[in-house]
Amino acid sequence: MLKTLRDITQAVAAAHDLHSALNLLVSRTKTAMATQCCSIYLLESEQLVLSATDGLEPSAVGHIKMSLSEGLVGFVAEREEPINLADAHKHPRFKAFDGVGEGEFHAFLAAPIIYQKRILGVIVVQQVDPRQFDEGEEAFLMTLAAQLAMAIRNLTKKAEAPDLLHFKGTSAANGVAIAHGLVLGGQIELEQADEKRTDTAAEVLRITTAIEACKETLSSLSQRFDQEEDNEVVSIFSALQQLLDNASLGGEYIKEVREGWSAVSAVSRVSLRYIEQFTQMQDLYLKERASDIRDLGLRVLRLLIEPERMGVEPDVPVILVTKEADATMLAEFPRHKLVGIVTEQGGVNSHAAILARALGVPAIIGVEGILTAGIDKKLLIINANRGQILVSPTPTIINEYRNLISAEKALQDRYSQELDLPAETIDGKRIHLYLNAGLLSSLASEIADGADGIGLYRSEIPFMLHQRFPSESEQVKVYKQVLASVTGKPVVMRTLDVGGDKPLSYFPINEENPFLGWRGIRLSLDHPELFLVQLRAMIQAGGDSNQLHILLPMVSNLDEIDQAIAYLEQAFFELKSDSGKTFSRPKIGIMIEVPALLYQLAEVAKRVDFVSVGSNDLTQYMLAVDRNNPRVSSLYDCYHPGILRALKRARFDCWQYHLPVSVCGELAGEPIGVILLVAMGYDQLSMNQGSLARINYLLRRVSHSDLSELLEMALTLTSGQEVRDLVREYFESRELGAILN
Repeated sequence: MLKTLRDITQAVAAAHDLHSALNLLVSRTKTAMATQCCSIYLLESEQLVLSATDGLEPSAVGHIKMSLSEGLVGFVAEREEPINLADAHKHPRFKAFDGVGEGEFHAFLAAPIIYQKRILGVIVVQQVDPRQFDEGEEAFLMTLAAQLAMAIRNLTKKAEAPDLLHFKGTSAANGVAIAHGLVLGGQIELEQADEKRTDTAAEVLRITTAIEACKETLSSLSQRFDQEEDNEVVSIFSALQQLLDNASLGGEYIKEVREGWSAVSAVSRVSLRYIEQFTQMQDLYLKERASDIRDLGLRVLRLLIEPERMGVEPDVPVILVTKEADATMLAEFPRHKLVGIVTEQGGVNSHAAILARALGVPAIIGVEGILTAGIDKKLLIINANRGQILVSPTPTIINEYRNLISAEKALQDRYSQELDLPAETIDGKRIHLYLNAGLLSSLASEIADGADGIGLYRSEIPFMLHQRFPSESEQVKVYKQVLASVTGKPVVMRTLDVGGDKPLSYFPINEENPFLGWRGIRLSLDHPELFLVQLRAMIQAGGDSNQLHILLPMVSNLDEIDQAIAYLEQAFFELKSDSGKTFSRPKIGIMIEVPALLYQLAEVAKRVDFVSVGSNDLTQYMLAVDRNNPRVSSLYDCYHPGILRALKRARFDCWQYHLPVSVCGELAGEPIGVILLVAMGYDQLSMNQGSLARINYLLRRVSHSDLSELLEMALTLTSGQEVRDLVREYFESRELGAILN
């Protein structure tokens, strides 16, 4: 049954138009279920229209229409439930329509087609002889209807607007950009079918061409990052280049081709063979080489399967369109080349989305059907403020958006003019604004100078950009650069926080529920050899200054704090005794992400120097919503009154226990969120660089006493949307509405 379902679903999804897709659907379903009739009705303008049939009168297609209150088909759509009748004629909702030819059919089974709570149509199978369809047949039709929902929705949209000019998605990083699209297609797997080739010379030419092209790409990337002094990335490409030599993997690829395998099969076979060998080795360094082999194999395969896919002039800006962007993909793009990101998958608080915001690149996620829409190299406008992508816009629209971009730039320039002034409310309340950082290149000096320090340095970013765990000396070098970027100002470095939506390619973690699994401090405590190296590197980078603060992520109990502090003390005394140098003992804090710790702040205050609220994960865990799952992401709402009340209580408890507290989640960089947090008493906020100037500008134009009254009103509301509407009214009343765009 599963194979039949898959075959039908794939065939429908691959159809070029709605008409052929529906005809294919009814004929294949009729055959699969061994019935005498299959029909599909689609909902158009609140009417169900017979759109395809195999068994009823063909001339009735497009002409038979009924409201949701008419007939058995309307009954199914109205109730949004399947119906299984041995004799449809006996049901009170049965209605015979002239010219359909269904009078001879008695057995009736129908299932609704529903996409994201919206009824799209009804699929029906019928037979002449009265009989009840069995449970297996009913389950088959229901499953088919559920699997077809997205495909039918996409095809329906195309049919309604064959010259579709825009797509909709969810904004993950605000901004507007105009550029040509670069579609990086579906995911290429390392596992490829074994295929022999008789034309060995042609395949050798293919593989050698791909190897040389890959070498050139890696060389140019290495040189570019070297010029930009991004040393944390240069080593990746240098190591991969060496593996392409004839004495290494490059020669193995060619040897396999000369033995008769296709170029694609050769890369796959060699890569998988060496990966298996290296992963079984005892030496940790050699084990880590397996990830290099995998990465290189995928790069060469992409050149073989999607030749010239990255063949865009470096000076030409592009909007990246892909299934799901990851940290490495974003890091590899030249800064001046990547002006927008569009993905089919991901969530607004996925790590890629956070990186996009850190880089100031507009991003839209959850755009269905964008990869198969044929937009590669077409001119696009991405309006991430509204979650819109326009394809091949007219000159008039282009001019309108260019004016919009100019207006936005003028607004940003206006915000930036006050960046060197303190963030202080009209009535004298000083708010300290810090940066969230991960990529060294995102720490632009003018922005860093305007911040009070770095409130969250995501140390996992260098780990994600390497093809192995970075050494102690490599980490020391990176951490020193981070500290130097804000000389004399505090820097909060979070220890390794991988797992969930932040995987390491060379340290895969496969779990059914990664967000509740082995991540953050849990992983670090289970691998003290990695944790101690990182702590030692941080302490060495901090030297004898008081700049460094260390933050522990994903803490869920007091014992984890005690263990982590013990390792910190061990690292501190080892360094002191081994080197004879003087180091300052850094302050240590934890992230408040796991809700249970909200009720243990009295005990937490006895152990740590500060806490930082990670509003992204705290919201996710309190609402039991995977923020990266598009099916439930609409339920993720950091303005939910329950979340706001928890944040207010956390601020009060921290004040009561004399525990310094900041907020470093996305909420701290959103104008509405900042207003509410400041009203609660939070005076340390950490945000992405793109938000810093705007938030500083905003705080200098509001009164803390007014915000307290606004908060009390917000806490009486029943939904996040009501909270947003209330705060928006406040902004409009003070002529600050433009700051929300």
